[in-house]
Amino acid sequence: MRIMAIDYGDAHTGIAVSDPTGLLTGFTTTVTAYRQETVVELIAALAREHGAEELVLGHPRNMDGTRGPRAEKAESLAELLRAASGLPVVLWDERRTTIDAHQILFQSGKNAKQRKKNVDAVAASLILEGYLTYKKSHPT
Repeated sequence: MRIMAIDYGDAHTGIAVSDPTGLLTGFTTTVTAYRQETVVELIAALAREHGAEELVLGHPRNMDGTRGPRAEKAESLAELLRAASGLPVVLWDERRTTIDAHQILFQSGKNAKQRKKNVDAVAASLILEGYLTYKKSHPT
């Protein structure tokens, strides 16, 4: 089962798609769009193109676990994605993924410009990796 993870941002949205077995991260990319409707269209098209059967959307909770404006935006996007793609959408706690993505890119020797270009796709990969690990230990 292919699973697509999404790190939703105001301008850049990271995408990571698992391999066909649903065990490893395969394809990654970043889509650039400012309007939520455009982001939904692009994600739905990528999901069809890659044969995704489930979407995992980063749910940016505050460090104390409460919901803030970013979490509300993610919840709104999840509803739109369900309607546009017909796929189940799981909201996944993404606290620290962007920070961790920056650290990974910094440690790999990427300069600030290169980090900015890739951070959203790496964050989506971290979301996907966390979700796939969870699914392995909690089979349905």
